Amino acid sequence: MQDFTRRTLLQGGTALAATGMLTGPALFDFAKAWAQSAPWKAEPGAKLTVMRWKRFVPAEDDAFNAMVAAFKAATGTEMNVFSESFEDVQPKASVAANTGSGLDLAWGLHTLPQLFPTKVLKMNDVADYLGNKYGGWTDAAAKTCKLGNDWLGIPVATNGGYMTYRKSALDKAGFKEFPKDFPGFLEMCKALKANNTPAGFALGHASGDGNSWLHWVLWGHGAYTVDQNDKIIINSPETAKALEYCKALYESFIPGTPSWNDSSNNKAFLAGELYCTANGISIYVAAKTDATKKELTADTYHALWPVGPVGKPTELQLALPILAFNFTKYPNAAKAFVAFMLEKENYEKWLDGAQGYLTQTLNAYETAPIWTADPKNAVFSQASKRTLPASGIGTVGEKAATAIADFIVVDMFANYCTGSKDAKGAMAEAERQLKRIYR
Repeated sequence: MQDFTRRTLLQGGTALAATGMLTGPALFDFAKAWAQSAPWKAEPGAKLTVMRWKRFVPAEDDAFNAMVAAFKAATGTEMNVFSESFEDVQPKASVAANTGSGLDLAWGLHTLPQLFPTKVLKMNDVADYLGNKYGGWTDAAAKTCKLGNDWLGIPVATNGGYMTYRKSALDKAGFKEFPKDFPGFLEMCKALKANNTPAGFALGHASGDGNSWLHWVLWGHGAYTVDQNDKIIINSPETAKALEYCKALYESFIPGTPSWNDSSNNKAFLAGELYCTANGISIYVAAKTDATKKELTADTYHALWPVGPVGKPTELQLALPILAFNFTKYPNAAKAFVAFMLEKENYEKWLDGAQGYLTQTLNAYETAPIWTADPKNAVFSQASKRTLPASGIGTVGEKAATAIADFIVVDMFANYCTGSKDAKGAMAEAERQLKRIYR
């Protein structure tokens, strides 16, 4: 746990300047002026304990820590912030919700606020304030946090993942541009394999990568786990077609993908063994910061997910919502901090520090400098607009989140692609597991 002060902020000025953000007195002066005019005034003696997911890019952490320190200095609110791995955020938030203590704010994944609808501080006023000021919220971001007309939290950002590929490999395979539809994508993967420059996508329990690309394949064929009324519909002709398509893709992949986790494709791509995969911008960022990988950096490009037979984007991107518990003693301070995070003077600099692995959920930030700083960043700016919520066309909430956490869709595809089950058996097993959740 860390306690941030103005001294911390000033000492960190050199590192933060590298991200282009306000530092030292300039950031403090902005925060002070904002606190004086903001709709929410922190309670005297306010103390907030905030849990967030662990950062992936140090500059993002620096930018976040700077805004925390500035908020503390401007409002007098004591800020205790600590980080947890993705898989630990939800359990620890659940403990706080059940005990009514330990945390004021929790910043997590997917549909976290939906897990505690009776335990969260309604954020309607914060959502309206930010939405009206910054061009409104993207559709999936709003669905992630809304229950009826109530905002259970605020969708701070989306961790976007897109196609990452070696241009030289596509050129050699005869593709002048990245395919835009499923048939073209399959033909490209086959051609890459024929040239010994294979593609590869995780078929193992990779929380981000595996769930993302396999839901894309499923949804792209018009198949879903449940319908709009949460009726289970996974066992369908559309799912069978998705399985067949995925198996054809799998046969072109680099060996070993059924055991891949979220870091496996990063390592293989950076090692020169993999030529096309789906990932956040972290592969490209890692290559850019490695002096020995200049050739790889120049050859690495990004593309949107191809569109399936349904004729529209069917992406699953990772939402990062924040919530405040309704048992906090300092609700005004909590709301003020969340709103402060998403103000332009903070938010655009925070996006810049993240170097493209975080995407805005407020429409006004589509023109943030990060998206034009490097042309290869631009694709990631669309993640929040193109994604579906984690529930697909079903109800956002605990059941949908559980289905993803239990890798039901991932295991269905893996079972069929590896031959451990036929199509009927793979769908039947997924249906059985879904019935356990949706009962």
